[in-house]
Amino acid sequence: MTILPSFSDIQTAHDRIRPFIHRTPVLTSKSINQIVGAELFFKCENFQKVGAFKFRGACNSVLALSDEEAKKGVCTHSSGNHAAALALAARMRGIPAYIVMPENAPEIKKKAVAGYGAQITFCEPTLAARESTLKKVAAETGATEIHPYNYFNVICGQGTAAKELIEETGQLDILMAPVGGGGLLSGTAISAKAMLPNVRVIAAEPAGADDAFRSFQSKTLQPSVNPKTIADGLLTSLGSLTFPIIQNEVDQIVTVSEESIIAAMRMIWERMKIIIEPSSAVPLAAILENKVDVKGKKVGIILSGGNVDLGRLPF
Repeated sequence: MTILPSFSDIQTAHDRIRPFIHRTPVLTSKSINQIVGAELFFKCENFQKVGAFKFRGACNSVLALSDEEAKKGVCTHSSGNHAAALALAARMRGIPAYIVMPENAPEIKKKAVAGYGAQITFCEPTLAARESTLKKVAAETGATEIHPYNYFNVICGQGTAAKELIEETGQLDILMAPVGGGGLLSGTAISAKAMLPNVRVIAAEPAGADDAFRSFQSKTLQPSVNPKTIADGLLTSLGSLTFPIIQNEVDQIVTVSEESIIAAMRMIWERMKIIIEPSSAVPLAAILENKVDVKGKKVGIILSGGNVDLGRLPF
C-alpha cells in the first residue's frame, strides 16, 4: 500500500520549513483582471529562495531526515531548480549534497548548484545515464535520494504554497497551477480541497508536453515522449505518487499552445513588472485561450518560478 500525503502532512511540513522559506507575496493586476474579466491572485514563487517553489519541497525533505540519515547527505539527478533547491537546503543543514547533472545543463544552473556547495557529477544527457549515475553516487556515498517530485516530503513541502495563498485570499472559485511531474500540483490540490472543499483545481500543461493531460483523460499513467515546449520545467512525466493524487483531487487538466505561453509570459512581465519563467505562464495562457471559464470568478494562480535565461527570451 502506497501511503499518500494528507493535509495534516502539509501542515507539519509548513511548521518545519516556515523559518527557512520566504512567505512569498500574492500580487494582483487591475489590467490583467480587466482583460480576463476575473479577479486573479498570483502567488509569486518566483520570489522564493532559488527563484522557484522547489525550495519548499527540498527544504522539507532535508529537514525531515534523521540525524543518522542526514550525516550521509542527500542526492538527486536534476538539471534545474530542484538541484539548486536541494543544494541550498543541504547547505543550510550543514550536510553534503551530491547532484547528478547532464553535461548540457544550462551554465547558469551549473553555477547556481556549485555556488550552493553541492558536489556535481556530470553525465550523458539521457534519463538512463542520469539514473545509472545517480545509483552509483548513492551506493558510494550512502546519501538519501530526494526525487524532484515523486517523493512524499517533497509533495508536502510544495503544498505549502497553496496553503499560504488560501490563507491570504480566503474563498477562491478556482485554483490553478502548471503541471510537469506533478509535485506542485499534487500538493496544491491536497491543500486546496482540505481548505476550500468547493474550489475547482485546474492544471495547465503545454500541448507539446501533454502527458499529464493524456494520463488524466485515460486514467492510466502515460509517459512523456519527446516533449517539445519552451516551458522547460514541465517536460517530466507524472510519478507513482503524484498521479493518484491528481486523479483523485484535480478537477481538470487543459493544454495550451506555445504562442499562448509566450503571450502570457510577456503579459506578466509587461503588466506586473515581474520576471517569470515560461512554465509559470502556462495557467494564465489557459485563461487567455478560454480553456477555463473564469468570468466573474476569484482565481488563484501559482507562479512557479522565475529562473529564465535573460539572453534567450522568447519575445
